Amino acid sequence: MALSLRRRNLSRIVFVAAALFLVRALFFPSSDPTSSSRSFATTTHSNQIEEHNFIERATRPDKSLNVQKHKFLQARIGRDSRHEVLGDVIRNGINDYWDRFQLPIMSKDTAPMDAQHILSAIDQLLSLNGWVAALCPTLVRPFNQNRREDAWDDIIRQDHLYYFAIVIHSADHFLVDQLAVIVQMAKRLGTNNIFVSMLDYDSRDSTETIVDLCEAVLTLLGVPFRIRRVPGMTEDPNTAYYPLEEAHMRNLALEPLKELQHKRQIKFHRVIWLKGFTCPNDILETIKISFANDAAMVCGMDWAEHNGFFIFSDRWRTRDIEGDQFRQSKSSSKPDAVPPRDKVGASRYAQHFPFQVFCCEAGTHVVDPAQSYYKGISYRAGTDFHNLSTPEDPPVRTPDSPCLDSSQAWFCRDLWVRTARDAMDEVDRVNGGAPIRGNRKRDVNLIDVAERDPLMDEARAAAAEEGKQKREAAAAAEDPDANVGSDYDAMSDEEGGEVVPPLEDIEPGKLSIPNSVFRPARILVNPRCPTTYAGVSHTQLALDLFGNGENKEEVRGKYVLEDWEGAPESFVCQEQRQTGGRKATKTQRRLGFSIHDELQKLQ
Repeated sequence: MALSLRRRNLSRIVFVAAALFLVRALFFPSSDPTSSSRSFATTTHSNQIEEHNFIERATRPDKSLNVQKHKFLQARIGRDSRHEVLGDVIRNGINDYWDRFQLPIMSKDTAPMDAQHILSAIDQLLSLNGWVAALCPTLVRPFNQNRREDAWDDIIRQDHLYYFAIVIHSADHFLVDQLAVIVQMAKRLGTNNIFVSMLDYDSRDSTETIVDLCEAVLTLLGVPFRIRRVPGMTEDPNTAYYPLEEAHMRNLALEPLKELQHKRQIKFHRVIWLKGFTCPNDILETIKISFANDAAMVCGMDWAEHNGFFIFSDRWRTRDIEGDQFRQSKSSSKPDAVPPRDKVGASRYAQHFPFQVFCCEAGTHVVDPAQSYYKGISYRAGTDFHNLSTPEDPPVRTPDSPCLDSSQAWFCRDLWVRTARDAMDEVDRVNGGAPIRGNRKRDVNLIDVAERDPLMDEARAAAAEEGKQKREAAAAAEDPDANVGSDYDAMSDEEGGEVVPPLEDIEPGKLSIPNSVFRPARILVNPRCPTTYAGVSHTQLALDLFGNGENKEEVRGKYVLEDWEGAPESFVCQEQRQTGGRKATKTQRRLGFSIHDELQKLQ
């Protein structure tokens, strides 16, 4: 009898344990440990985005960004834990101050008052630092931008989700101002509508301390965030290949974006990359332009001060719609010498309207993830660069070797190719059936049509003639302003700023469909959204760009670009062929770009 009773009790215990295990597995699923180790080498479970539990799946998946409900939406990864000489003294002082003066915040009677004091202190802190928070409303802007209080109501009413990404590398001089911008954007868009991803990449200044401030402010305001610190790819910055570092950092900053999509089916409508100093109204306007044009990417303009004048500095990444660099790019340039050289772009720039480009990244920019990141496009870099720390000889590269330029330039070219591929897939679906992979019969038909259709043949001949004229013009004259630039991405004469050589003639008999036949990627520059850096006279820059700001011309419809050009047949390749960090020597050449050839490689 006793043995039977013990067996029944044991059976009950096993049953209860099994039931508890089942309930935990169904209602409180843990993250996949294999994916955890694969995605985040330094991440613990508390830092992971949690998947929907059984109840959420059975009823309605919760896709909110509510940090009070989902604590995992606020995470700090890779905090530098090195021992500090005065660390114990500082921590003792903080604990003493908290115990004696701040504990009343835990009281229900004084909590609302204490919370208001904290929020007021945050506002005071951010408004007194730098120019972004304090001076943005007073800067000159065209079309009465700052005076229209209802200018952004339509953006706010849409209740979209926005992902703010910041890559920080020893940039303590403007990080507080960027935090101020995030706080102001959170106030306008709502704290539940934004997510902030900060990546501290091997900073050696006081960035870590300011990042602690960012963490505290975002936590108190209830803004979802992930702040992560990662070491450099090499111990010696001079042996690093900057485009590879750049791609690595940006992809890490986007990991929460993809995690939230995969684990909680949360998709963001736009990704805002913050760089330098940018006013909140300028970001809102760029977002508005992005939606109005269904644009894959919209960039501001990156200005730096150089020898007493302001210059467009991000020449490494930006190319106009003809594939040329922005040369003679001064804020005070005359209308006939503005940054974009193509006629339509120059005209729109002079009127402060957005204009189409082949590639951009200048400063703060807005990306549509539905046309890029959610389609599998990530940042990448060339692989056949020369490592100066090894005794090996530099690799032999042919004139048509891939351009070893910035990760953003690769990203732009991937956007053009992906947009064309999506259009071809749509044609496949309309013609009946799923997209055909491998040997695409329709591609062959396109080539056949190109050979027998006079219109296609005429378009191909016109593109070839235009390319020939550009090559002849480049070979006939030197451009005195070809090497204008001011910051790390610019290139001086001493650093290899030679005249761009002409493009080599296309192989005779080679058939390639002109880029103008394919659907264009919608990449724009918004000249009304300047990004600047420390030491820049922002008021004078605004006067140079916008005059007195009194422009009464009707702007309705001017946001939208009606005619979109195809990609150029060639572009100026400014590349970094060897390691040496961000300041490594860059050289220039003109390189052909064929969307048709790129699509053939994907088959």
